[in-house]
Amino acid sequence: MIFIVGRWIAKLVSGIIRKLLERSSVDEKLVNFLSRFAYFGLMIFVVVAALAKLGVQTASIIAVVGAAGLAVGLALQGSLANFAAGILLLFFKPFKVGDFVEVGSCKGTIKDIHIFNTVLNSPDNVRVIVPNAQITGGNIHNYTVNGTRRVDMVVGVSYEDNLAKAKDIISRVVSADNRVLSDPETTIAVSELGDSSVNFVVRPWVKASDYWSVRFDLTQKIKETLDAEGITIPFPQRDIHIKEGKSAV
Repeated sequence: MIFIVGRWIAKLVSGIIRKLLERSSVDEKLVNFLSRFAYFGLMIFVVVAALAKLGVQTASIIAVVGAAGLAVGLALQGSLANFAAGILLLFFKPFKVGDFVEVGSCKGTIKDIHIFNTVLNSPDNVRVIVPNAQITGGNIHNYTVNGTRRVDMVVGVSYEDNLAKAKDIISRVVSADNRVLSDPETTIAVSELGDSSVNFVVRPWVKASDYWSVRFDLTQKIKETLDAEGITIPFPQRDIHIKEGKSAV
């Protein structure tokens, strides 16, 4: 009777946990794991209680199970850290499958999130498997979650060129690209008087999926348009003056 009733209670508790987690929109993998963990954990107590009722000495069994659990825990410290980190990732969801992220010194698109590790595809299509402990132990950069990204570019023009004209040309090139968002507004401003050039910061906002294509296209288009309008994009130069001295006697 202890075993039958205990098994029924274990199933009931497991089902309640599953329903509560599903209502909280917890990841399905985590729901399955926690509900099964609760069921088998309760069943261990049920079996021990049933054996005790039959007159079996359970103290030694509990001691052996506890010692085995401690030994396994010490042997699998790294794995348990990854396991705990995986539960946190699945519960708090700092990213999801399909997001482009930077985690554990790696950049890539999330392909799958497991209990012990997370699988990414790098931009050059290399499969990267990152232990979850490395992810939760560092910064997580999610480039997709906000939907938009700012393209940060620096354009240098010559000191002899008209800055107002150069700024107008850059503004026209950026505005002509339909992928550039009107809100937030694009920032174009003089940021630095460099050694060889006057530098503009060009910061348009785009959809996260358009980031690289817009960056590459604008870089080429700005260069071509500035050349066509007679605006010089200088490169580092150094003037060397040779001074003749008296020769040694």
